[in-house]
Formats: sequence, C-alpha cells, structure tokens
Amino acid sequence: VQLQASGGGLVQAGGSLRLSCAASGRTFRDYNMGWFRQAPGKEREFVAAITWNGASTSYADSVQGRFTISRNNAKTTGYLQMNSLKPEDTALYYCARYGGWYQGRAYGMDSWGKGTQLTVSS
Repeated sequence: VQLQASGGGLVQAGGSLRLSCAASGRTFRDYNMGWFRQAPGKEREFVAAITWNGASTSYADSVQGRFTISRNNAKTTGYLQMNSLKPEDTALYYCARYGGWYQGRAYGMDSWGKGTQLTVSS
C-alpha cells in the first residue's frame, strides 16, 4: 500500500485545515488507517485512527474534540479535519495503515507515506 498525505500549510491559531491521505496499492477498504505527527526534537505522536469501515474512531487526548478523522472508501482517501488549531499542533503529519484494532485503539502500524507540514502561528 502507498499512502500520501497532503493539505498541510500555514494557519493562524484558532483556524482550521483539512488533511487528505490518498491511498493506492492494496484495497483501501481492507484496512484501518490513521494519522500521527512528529514535531522537531519530539517523539512521534499518535493523533487519530479509524477502522476500515469508519464505524469506530480513536483520538489522542490532545486533539479530542478539535480533530475529526474520516474516510471515503469509494475515493480511497482518508481525511483529518483540524479545527481550533494551536501552535503546539505544529508538526509533520503522516497518514498510516494500522493492521489491527483492539478495545478502541489502533495498533500494528506497518505502512506510512511522506508527511505534510502543518505550521500554526500564534
């Protein structure tokens, strides 16, 4: 599977942005997908995930209530709607494939593409 994130940019604090994740290769609808981010000098951080059929979602506490993950299997694309953005959301955002889902959490991240940069100015 090949995943490509896009839609990043420069946004003012309080603003909104939607990231997209275009998938190719293996059938998109067969797997769970999600987003993680990494800021300079910081560890990789889970952001959100969604099951293959969109029935369940999972969010990091830091983005709960502000970010919404979704997917369109017909378009083989996933999305991350980000509202009420904060400077601490600034990072390189990646979309990824997750092999499993257990007790409301995605696990087994095994594929991801190039990231897209989000910069939130204060």
